[in-house]
Amino acid sequence: MEYEEKTGRAHRPLSPKQNVRKNLDFEPLSTTALILEDRPANLPAKPAEEAQKHRQQYEEMVVQAKKRELKEAQRRKKQLEERCKLEDSIGNAVLTWNNEILPNWETMCCSRKVRELWWQGIPPSVRGKVWSLAIGNELNITHELYDICLARAKEKWRSLSTGGAEVECEDAGFSAADREASLELIKLDISRTFPNLCIFQQGGPYHDTLHSILGAYTCYRPDVGYVQGMSFIAAVLILNLDTADAFIAFSNLLNKPCQMAFFRVDHGLMLTYFAAFEVFFEENLPKLFAHFKKNNLTPDIYLIDWIFTLYSKSLPLDLACRVWDVFCRDGEEFLFRTALGILKLFEDILTKMDFIHIAQFLTKLPEDLPSEEFFTSIAAIQMQSRNKKWAQILAALQKDNREMEKGSPSLKH
Repeated sequence: MEYEEKTGRAHRPLSPKQNVRKNLDFEPLSTTALILEDRPANLPAKPAEEAQKHRQQYEEMVVQAKKRELKEAQRRKKQLEERCKLEDSIGNAVLTWNNEILPNWETMCCSRKVRELWWQGIPPSVRGKVWSLAIGNELNITHELYDICLARAKEKWRSLSTGGAEVECEDAGFSAADREASLELIKLDISRTFPNLCIFQQGGPYHDTLHSILGAYTCYRPDVGYVQGMSFIAAVLILNLDTADAFIAFSNLLNKPCQMAFFRVDHGLMLTYFAAFEVFFEENLPKLFAHFKKNNLTPDIYLIDWIFTLYSKSLPLDLACRVWDVFCRDGEEFLFRTALGILKLFEDILTKMDFIHIAQFLTKLPEDLPSEEFFTSIAAIQMQSRNKKWAQILAALQKDNREMEKGSPSLKH
């Protein structure tokens, strides 16, 4: 056979290694080999018809392989073009933010142009500056105050680790056991903060920074202390700001009404937020709202985790940062609008699920959320009900709640 003459396989004596496999003296090298190779000498030759058929099969395989290669090359080219376009867009946005917006923050931050740019996502290189300006510093915290709070926290840690006496501090009303439990919880939570990134775990570059900010905050606000979920918020800020500035933003962010209500576990106020959320839920997604009601699925089941971590635990990090961008622009309202955007995006799936599956799904959202589709879904949510905006609905519910607590006769009907 011509093939055998070329390869010299037919008459070459078997080596000891080859002899082990003497029962299989023909070893096809691939699927292609099975089609193209002539049969071994000890078997009848292929009929011409079969050989022709195999040749056609091979040619079809080559054509398909070329098509796949062409398709893959086109995909890679499109990907590269999109990446270049995105990089150009980010580069232009960085120039706009640095040269036009940030130097004229007070006059430009509320303009239509800036609000539109904000919605598209703040470039990572200027994100920290924009967040700091948008969050503000109503508490007037200085870098020096951060250093003082951190020094106190370190003193506490030393005292507790050596089993020392009560530390004289503003939180003298809190027992050593309470403080130790809080510090232990910080330690435990740090190791569970963005575990896939490995930068906040023991030995990671940001472990001590995260520990310092959370410890300093427990000294700054002993009345709030450390609450689970805080580590994710601090971690996102650390990724975008210097340590002291991250602490300033963190403290001011947690001082906002919504965050304070949740982190201080003010049940009455939390229920008011849930009630306001449900007004807009029913307005925007009546079918899904009815399905949730039928299954007794209350907002606290999924909203608490989203609000506590500002979506940083529930969404992919890059998407969570885009949510933070607009949250810094629009305030607490956007947190609830985002929640409705998630529900809208998965409405078709959720309406087919029962209580358990809905709760499981919303607790662990899909990791491959497409950002544009996600923000299109949020954009479709209307935060207005019967000509009343979020703040008006919330204020009215808070007023009703206060009057009910006082036992107002006007509400007893």
